[in-house]
Amino acid sequence: MPPPASRSPPAPSRPSSGANAARLREFSDGVFQPTEPPVRKLIAALSAVFCLAGMAADSRAQIFNPTQFMLGNGMQVVLIEDHRAPVVHHMVWYRVGAADEQPGVSGVAHYLEHLMFKGTPNVLPGDFSKIVAREGGRDNAFTSSDYTGYFQTIARDRLELVMSMEADRMSELDPKASDAKPELQVVMEERLSRTDNSPGALFGEQLDAAQYLSHPYGRPVIGWPAEIQRLTLNDAMTFYRSHYAPNNAILVVAGDVRPGELRALAEKYYGLIPMRPIPPRFRPQEPNQLAARRLSMSDARVVQPSMRRSYLAPSRTAGEKQHAVPLAVLSEILNAPTGRLHKSLVQGDGPAVSASAWYSSMSLDQSTFGFSASPKNGRKLEEVEAALDKVIADLLANGVTDEEMRLARTGMQAETIYARDSLSGAARIFGVALTTGLTVEDVEAWPKLVDAVTREQVLAAARHVFDLRRSVTGYLLPKDQS
Repeated sequence: MPPPASRSPPAPSRPSSGANAARLREFSDGVFQPTEPPVRKLIAALSAVFCLAGMAADSRAQIFNPTQFMLGNGMQVVLIEDHRAPVVHHMVWYRVGAADEQPGVSGVAHYLEHLMFKGTPNVLPGDFSKIVAREGGRDNAFTSSDYTGYFQTIARDRLELVMSMEADRMSELDPKASDAKPELQVVMEERLSRTDNSPGALFGEQLDAAQYLSHPYGRPVIGWPAEIQRLTLNDAMTFYRSHYAPNNAILVVAGDVRPGELRALAEKYYGLIPMRPIPPRFRPQEPNQLAARRLSMSDARVVQPSMRRSYLAPSRTAGEKQHAVPLAVLSEILNAPTGRLHKSLVQGDGPAVSASAWYSSMSLDQSTFGFSASPKNGRKLEEVEAALDKVIADLLANGVTDEEMRLARTGMQAETIYARDSLSGAARIFGVALTTGLTVEDVEAWPKLVDAVTREQVLAAARHVFDLRRSVTGYLLPKDQS
């Protein structure tokens, strides 16, 4: 199982092979390994794709050629056909995540995700995954700040089976107290192994909490330890009854199935579930941030010091949305292997052994644009920070070049091809987009939007975001360093 991803990339006690990827703010129970090369391509593609809300979109299919329709109970259905192999990737996404939790019960969204495998009157606890595996498939689930998802990859002639079981637990979940309490201990052990035993993950939590003064993105998806311990079965089932309904869900299927066939199955299983009232997604928004924040954390387990700088930034659905696509292009420019960040901080006499930038537009509310770097032996974090400040100052004064723009566009277009070639990647793009306020047309339109970005727009976006008053800077150090 991969480690949880915070809003910003982890600052590990050792170099991370995924340092150059944009990160999902997600606690995954096995969706994918974020350090695998194809997935880094997918995540980068997601970061570019999800910058499109509020902008004009060409309604003609251009990338994935999806089919979409709505069931009578309000459940949205999207199909991405791929007939190269007799396989389907079936996903149900709910428009609810950790940022929709009430204060004091952090972690309940993720806890409910676990309990979704603990039985209904028709499927015994633990049997869901056993049945999928017996039929030659695989399944899992994931929780993020903005959405929760469940998936199965299986032979096309077993699609009806997994649809029937997924629809069953959408409406008939019935975990017993005897299963719920031990599962809460499993969640606590996950937090211990993935977060509490990782200084980089703990550091990321502290940075997120400092970045978001009011918004619930400042709390971890898995939850704070004391609040996880107090969660009850009633807490989870209250959350389930409030948010798990067809009119708050999206079915995304990619693979070897025709639209008519999928519609018939969706109507047969999901279409019979009654819609329910869903609470509005009200979240406290960030006040104007007027003061730069600095953190320093020491831990005996840290081998490689690192520094992090993040800025509050608009996403495709929140803040100054017109800057979202230019920020995605800027992230691509800064992260290029031969780009200005690597040249200034790492090459030659640069003070860093590694440096990266990230921008995640994959959030319903305001996101972050950030940087991370680790010093070479004998160099200090203060030198790394000074070099980073110089790169940012030069960018704000002079902007980017035509050649940087050309290379960024080429790279971003190529990333889409990688995503299109993966059943799970294609389905995931639509699931994240649709649960965070975008449309199918937005996803299809993104290449034209990227192509239309100008140098002037990139500079304007950088000047809007790179304001120290909206920033958090953190140092992660070994225990014997102050």
